[in-house]
Amino acid sequence: MFRTKIVSSLEKAFLEESIDKHERLERISALRGERVSFQLLYTYELDGEEIFQRLCALKLEGALSKYATVRLVREVPVTKPVPWGYFDEGCDGGYLRTTPGLYPDLLEPLSYRGKFRIMRGALCALWIDIEIPEDMPELVGEQVLTLTSTIDVPDKYGHVIVDTKVIGVDRITVDVINAVLPKQTLKFTQWFHCDCLADYYKVPIWSERHWEIIESFARTAVKNGINMLLTPVFTPPLDTAVGGERPTTQLAGVKKTDKGYRFNWKLFDRWVEMCDRVGVEYFEISHLFTQWGAEHAPKIVAEVDGEDRKIFGWETDAHGEEYTAFLRSFIKAFIRHAKALGIDRRCFFHISDEPSERHLDSYKKAKSTVSRLLSDYVIMDALSDYEFYRRGLVKTPIPSTDHIKPFIQAKVKDLWTYYCCGQYDKVSNRFHSMPSARNRSIGMQMYKYNIVGFLHWGYNFYYNCSSVDLVNPYMEASGEKWVSAGDAHSVYPAPDGTAYESISLLVFADALTDMRAMQKCEEYHSHEEVVAAIEEVLGEELTFERCALRSEEMLAVREKINSMIKAAVSKQA
Repeated sequence: MFRTKIVSSLEKAFLEESIDKHERLERISALRGERVSFQLLYTYELDGEEIFQRLCALKLEGALSKYATVRLVREVPVTKPVPWGYFDEGCDGGYLRTTPGLYPDLLEPLSYRGKFRIMRGALCALWIDIEIPEDMPELVGEQVLTLTSTIDVPDKYGHVIVDTKVIGVDRITVDVINAVLPKQTLKFTQWFHCDCLADYYKVPIWSERHWEIIESFARTAVKNGINMLLTPVFTPPLDTAVGGERPTTQLAGVKKTDKGYRFNWKLFDRWVEMCDRVGVEYFEISHLFTQWGAEHAPKIVAEVDGEDRKIFGWETDAHGEEYTAFLRSFIKAFIRHAKALGIDRRCFFHISDEPSERHLDSYKKAKSTVSRLLSDYVIMDALSDYEFYRRGLVKTPIPSTDHIKPFIQAKVKDLWTYYCCGQYDKVSNRFHSMPSARNRSIGMQMYKYNIVGFLHWGYNFYYNCSSVDLVNPYMEASGEKWVSAGDAHSVYPAPDGTAYESISLLVFADALTDMRAMQKCEEYHSHEEVVAAIEEVLGEELTFERCALRSEEMLAVREKINSMIKAAVSKQA
């Protein structure tokens, strides 16, 4: 017997599960200009009918069908679903599974010329996106979308398809509210790794093909709310062991002369043009000092006597005269050029990533090297030790979600936050082992606390620990048993040089959309009233440690916000 069911985009359907485990989704609401996603689960339960080599098709009917895209949900191997030892110590209970296996995440185009195959005894899913136009008010109101699933019927020999048979008819009502989703105000960077793209596709760095691939991946990033791009003016000193190097991806041309340094901006200018073309709004300038302490210089290559040579790196004292002189010369030239391009106010700067208390002195020295030159610009760093902020070493701290409380209590202006592999207890994250509702919870949390920026380290990180080796992201969701699966990358490299999206990527994008909808609601209600409405649904105070763990709860929060917007709009009409 064939069975189909429409469910929320927040459900994760595992192959061996029963379709009955997942609650049917019958209606959903959305604003104009919003992307709405849901899934169609399908399975075949044994009844003697032969389905070998028979393909299925899906037909969508309704006013919204022309705005729909259908993709296949693929499972990826997960060998490290959670941090080692975490579940031996006790956990928060907010995980779907804790064992290795196949986890749904990858979203691929339909194969078989737009068809799909049913597996006997397996639960599979199609992912449906509807891009609701912003400028078509005639779509406002309840729109019914009908999904008809069919299977090929062959002749008696099983070789020629002679007919099709309907195996499922499902319907969902989408209530399009007459209010436009506002523009995203949150600054969001998810680190973009150019070297991973060159390595995976085996193309020379900054070759024409490399630029094409970079632009395609950047376009997908922007589509999903990433409006700030890590910009490698120097090869980013990130995720390498001491003494280790990543492939050189340096946009700034440097020439060392008897009189100092000269800079060439040809590659950087092309980067800016590419970013403008795809809609990137901000440039996250790569770190000026090494990670975890600011004690050394990033790898910097320069032309010396007609040859390219590495002039700075791990062997360089970050606070020595030579690097200090270079850095000040570079920053002056960079700011001058950025002003000429009219983008200097779109640039954000870093000293060092994730310094700890023992690095206070080193960080202070590094900051003093550049602080005067960058006094008019934002310098921000991922760090969770409150001492850095208390001592005035950083005005724009980026604490992790599990260390943000003292920063909130201090009412830090323009507060950012981040998470990575270390945020696994109670707080939101995007691990494959977590419910999607937990992933999406970050939106309402950031809304409540007026967070202005979010940082994550792995948009497309395809290396293992310390960037020693390239891994196959389709087989290694954890960077070769390094981090919890889902942390290292949110997109998969397609054969044609484009990016395949993922469930984790789209669910996080929905969190950003929730935040925007809440800001829209604030046009009619106070911030406090919107937060109160959210907490009424949750039944308790919303904090960064209070996540929705069930799909129904997260959907109820959003439906509450939408109902408030709809009522306010109707009242004004």
